[in-house]
Amino acid sequence: QVQLVESGGGLVEAGGSLRLSCAASGRTFSDYALGWFRQAPGKEREFVAGISWTGSKTDYADAVKGRFAISRDNAKNTVYLQMNSLKPEDTAVYYCNAGAWSGGDYVVPYDYWGQGTQVTVSS
Repeated sequence: QVQLVESGGGLVEAGGSLRLSCAASGRTFSDYALGWFRQAPGKEREFVAGISWTGSKTDYADAVKGRFAISRDNAKNTVYLQMNSLKPEDTAVYYCNAGAWSGGDYVVPYDYWGQGTQVTVSS
């Protein structure tokens, strides 16, 4: 079992920045690839970014490439999502996930999710 707790969400104006954090506890943090997903009202949950066990590989959704950056600190059992140049369409609840890396892609073979943190971008 892995427990995940997100923090860092909030209200920001368009063009601003936020950094989300996700602290993990339970099984060995470095055993898992880690990812961020988001869900806007009335929409399906969607992949945002993923990072491999060592942090050497990352993957991003096209909508956030060049604006968001995922990183991890295995010594602190924490994964981060730096979000720059935020847009109103980035408004959503952001969820942390513990998953795996397969064939160059982030995959979700386990049901390990945080409770989510709200990000609201005003225009």
